[in-house]
Amino acid sequence: MEKLILFVDDSPTMRSSVSFCLRNAGYRVTVAEDGQDGLVKLQSIKDKGDSVSLIITDINMPKMDGISFISKVKESEFRFVPILVLSTEAEKSVIDKGRAAGAAGWLLKPFQPEQLLWAVKKVVWPK
Repeated sequence: MEKLILFVDDSPTMRSSVSFCLRNAGYRVTVAEDGQDGLVKLQSIKDKGDSVSLIITDINMPKMDGISFISKVKESEFRFVPILVLSTEAEKSVIDKGRAAGAAGWLLKPFQPEQLLWAVKKVVWPK
């Protein structure tokens, strides 16, 4: 079965381009518009009896930012799901906060599809 990735980003363009890249590589993708929506989507995935192999999130989003979202995920039953950050945010203090919250890796926008897929393969566990 294809691995499911949750991608959380407030930009419709980013949601579309990252989803396209991941789907072409054989992954299933669910998208969310911000951290709050991401938490709802995680619960919905669980309620359907499915599981998430990876979460990719932006940092700067309305309603709930990426750092808060990562913290909430790591405090929940999804705490063992790896999280990658894909953001324009390159400030060391923000990256440190993200890593402290539980991010497994940090990629900068604009992304190169090969770089994104390499990072995804590094953190998605084979089943």
